[in-house]
Formats: sequence, C-alpha cells, structure tokens
Amino acid sequence: MTTNEQYGTSHTARFEPVLIRAAEAETTSDPSSVMTLLADSGSTGGRLTCYRSTFARGALGAPAHLHTKASELFFVIDGSLRVLVGEEITVLEAGDFLVVPPDTPHAFAAAPGATADVLFVFTPGAGRFDYLRLLGRVMRGEADPQEIKDSSERFDNHYVDSPVWREALAARN
Repeated sequence: MTTNEQYGTSHTARFEPVLIRAAEAETTSDPSSVMTLLADSGSTGGRLTCYRSTFARGALGAPAHLHTKASELFFVIDGSLRVLVGEEITVLEAGDFLVVPPDTPHAFAAAPGATADVLFVFTPGAGRFDYLRLLGRVMRGEADPQEIKDSSERFDNHYVDSPVWREALAARN
C-alpha cells in the first residue's frame, strides 16, 4: 500500500520542505488585521495553504462565506475569536482548534473587546495568497470591492447571507 492509499489522499506532487523565517515572511494588512503569509499551495504540492492573522481589538474578520473544495482549520494562538459555523456562533479561546468542512457557511471576527491571533490552514491548498493581497488592497481603498466578488471561483471563496451572523454583528454595536 502506498502512503497516498494509506491516508486516502490523491495528492502525488512532491515538494521540498517549507521553512519560512518570521523575519522574512511576507505580510499584508488592512486597517484592523495583519496577515503573515506562510505557505501557499504552490510550495506544498497543493496539500495546504497556511497563514497567520492578528486581529485588532474587536476587529471584523470575514463575513459569512463557504469554500466548496477546501476545509478551513482555525487554531487560536492568543486572544478570542468569535466564529459562525453553520447557524451556530461560538467563541474560540487560546489553544482552541476548529475544522470547518467544505460547503459549510462560516464567518469570524475578534470577540467583542478582544484581540485574536489565529493560524489558518486550508486543505487541500488553494492559491489564497493573491486573495489575501487583494483583500488588503480593497480594505485599504486601493482596489474595487467588485474584484473580490469576481474572484469567488478562482479563490474558492463564496459569500453567503447569514441572518444569525448579521444579528450578532449588529448586537455588538
């Protein structure tokens, strides 16, 4: 039995070990968060994409959306992250880990009054770094928000309406 058969994966692309030194990592930012780009799918044989986001106190993260091809993993390094999964909202604290499967609506923001430092992993990987760079440009007013909408298939990021999330965000104001 091959390793791919053993673990039920179809990935066959080989890749070299990936080492990103903190001082050399690319970052992108918007007014309320900094994203440190760690490993994109091109460097991992398509297996994963990984980045770290640090959110300012009470910062909004991502509106309700889903991914059709990838699972998204959250690991809270520090602080508190409020997360919508399906129709339920929960708060993840430092050390908490969450996996959101494909086709599951989800959203996230720093918990009210809190900061959050979160490691994100997508598997299988997708070329998300260009999306994060675009998102930063849009949030800073340097690009048209329509570019985000036009990129949903390319980046497997599909925005959805969530009355539960809208109510939660309205209640925090």
